[in-house]
Amino acid sequence: MGAEHTLTGTLTVALPPGEAFRLFTARGEQAWVDGWQPHFPVETPDDTTPGTVFETTGHGQVTTWLVLESAPARRISYARVTPGVRAGTVTVELSEETAGQSEVTVTYALTALTDAARADVRAFADGYQDFLRSWEDTIAAHLSGR
Repeated sequence: MGAEHTLTGTLTVALPPGEAFRLFTARGEQAWVDGWQPHFPVETPDDTTPGTVFETTGHGQVTTWLVLESAPARRISYARVTPGVRAGTVTVELSEETAGQSEVTVTYALTALTDAARADVRAFADGYQDFLRSWEDTIAAHLSGR
């Protein structure tokens, strides 16, 4: 059996894939995700290197992330575990939509780790398309300098 929920959606970013890729890295997300502060237990000059581990804190929970694979300008994939809540993978794939823009496909494969967390994962799944729309809007605002 695979993940409990596999969620896929797309957004458009007004940058070519080579530039947009950075927005979906541990350090790159700091530019547009409010409160995103990755902590690296072992400092690494390249946060896209497979095997890189970092942690984030949000909603009173610590999530551990591991870079699984990376193909700059095309794809990055992470494993993520929030103990007692959920575990899974996040994959971001970029392709050129039109000149100067990227189509970004984001896939979350998540499993609740406890019965109590099932409602949380289900709520995330139910709001996934709105979640990705918020990414698109926030990135657009960041790129326009707002």
